[in-house]
Amino acid sequence: MRTQRGFTLLEMLVTATVLMILASAVMPMARNGIRRERELELRRDLREMRHAIDDYKSKADQQKIKAPPPENNGYPESLEKLVDGEDMVGKTTKMRFLRRIPVDPFTNKPDWGKRSINDDPTSTGWGGGNVFDVYSMAPGTGSNGIPYKEW
Repeated sequence: MRTQRGFTLLEMLVTATVLMILASAVMPMARNGIRRERELELRRDLREMRHAIDDYKSKADQQKIKAPPPENNGYPESLEKLVDGEDMVGKTTKMRFLRRIPVDPFTNKPDWGKRSINDDPTSTGWGGGNVFDVYSMAPGTGSNGIPYKEW
């Protein structure tokens, strides 16, 4: 007489239940990992754009690039100006400050909130004229408890 080999239905149900419990524990950790990765990318993008704005202002103050309009206080009139560049004084080349406008990792769009030097630091509307600061337009709050718009 031959013995049959295999798994019983009960063994398979127990195994499936254990796998589902393990998967339900791993999913939140994976979501948090993805969120943290996006937050790191957001910080990096904001730092890169703010550095480019500061570099533009510095070059304008040093008169190394053609001066923006006086009402701009040495700041670029748009983020696109950082990508397109500004004519250098005494040269036929342009100085560029960004290769491209980064994509917000939470909205998946290259749209950023902008503040001019005359805007309130907490405003969400851009008064136009110059770009003094940028912020994310993403809804929600970061893992540090601060809304993304305030980063």
